[in-house]
Amino acid sequence: MNKEQSELARIFVRGIFLAGLLAATSVTGWASENFPTARPESVGISTERLARIDEYFQRFIDDNQVAGAVTLVARHGKIVHHSALGWKYREQDIPMTTDTIFYLASMTKPIVSTALMMLFEEGRFRLDDPISEWIPEYADHLVLDSDGPRKRSVPQARPITIRHVLTHTSGLTLDPANAGLSEEEMQWVSNNGKPFSTLGERVVRAAMIPGTFHPGDHWLYGTSTDFVAVLVEKISGQSLDQFLRERIFEPLGMVDTFYNIPRSKVDRVAATYMLNEANEAELQIAPQFNEPTTYFPGTSGLNSTSSDYIRFAQMIANGGELDGVRLLGRMTVDLMISNHTGDKDVYVRGPGYGFGLGFGVLIDPTVSFDTLSPGSYGWGGARGTLYYADPVEDLIGLMFIQLPNHGPLNIRQRFTNVVSQSVVDSVAEQKPTVQGYAIPR
Repeated sequence: MNKEQSELARIFVRGIFLAGLLAATSVTGWASENFPTARPESVGISTERLARIDEYFQRFIDDNQVAGAVTLVARHGKIVHHSALGWKYREQDIPMTTDTIFYLASMTKPIVSTALMMLFEEGRFRLDDPISEWIPEYADHLVLDSDGPRKRSVPQARPITIRHVLTHTSGLTLDPANAGLSEEEMQWVSNNGKPFSTLGERVVRAAMIPGTFHPGDHWLYGTSTDFVAVLVEKISGQSLDQFLRERIFEPLGMVDTFYNIPRSKVDRVAATYMLNEANEAELQIAPQFNEPTTYFPGTSGLNSTSSDYIRFAQMIANGGELDGVRLLGRMTVDLMISNHTGDKDVYVRGPGYGFGLGFGVLIDPTVSFDTLSPGSYGWGGARGTLYYADPVEDLIGLMFIQLPNHGPLNIRQRFTNVVSQSVVDSVAEQKPTVQGYAIPR
């Protein structure tokens, strides 16, 4: 696409954007067909202020830093904003659409953690049960001793529990680098450089890798949720893919969420871009069909749409139920979105955050980048996706881009603020919460 064609395409997409603003008095036609919608003012949101979300993302698109974006806002269980801007696949002049499929990366983690907590509700385990009851290779796991001039492995101070892997305090890793392993051991845990057929096989071999710290001592963002995934498989007797499909996606009507994207839906996949040295987005991964895999991670791997993910997000916000389908009990959800990590540094989400059972949890908004209420929760993905919910304001925000090195743009850190400023109703009608728990009046 030459410069003149690019400018014509940009004008065309901008025209679509302006047309969407003119139609903002009616949500019909630009929000999910299978989810309640409402005029913004009916749920305490300003239509005029809501338009700033599109204006915000359009600036990044105009500056050629982001190819395209999909955003969605829901309040009181109703969508008030669902927008697609820019290009799904810029090099082929394919505009972004609200049904575009995105790679979720770490936004897989809340879903997989929810799967394990569904088994928790069946009485299959306690949170402080050792994972070695299902993955016995970790019964006498070793930990790298950081004290002293030489790296050495010592017995773990306490068992690795299910709570540890749900909260990223396990210290476990699947990466053998710098772990003090012999060459033979390195070949074993890495499968001689060949792909593993299943995650379970890799996790078993990784038991040879010492933990980075004693379980519960620190918060480390890494591969803990892969152990959550294997626990789902071990306890349920199903593959993770099958469990998620049968127990979460099909009941919730999440028809476009997959590890393996069907060939028939590849044309809806968003291309992935990277910022170059000039801080402009360049194509990294074009949409393509990938042969089905049997390796289903807990840390990443799912693909989905904004229309699907809002159904999962609203289920959690409702206390475990959506459209008459209940996946979790209210008290279980409250437990999941409460802080379990004390004052440990949840550095990935930024200052002011703790971590629950699969979700980052806002503890102190006065030091956070986000304009959200205490108890707000959610998570993001490495390619630029973000999900959050504010239980005080009964507000959910989703943003989907595909830009792995988006960090310098601070685009996610400002998104919550652009959404929150659209809320204009009185606090008199709001039901207060503390750490996610509702306070009766």
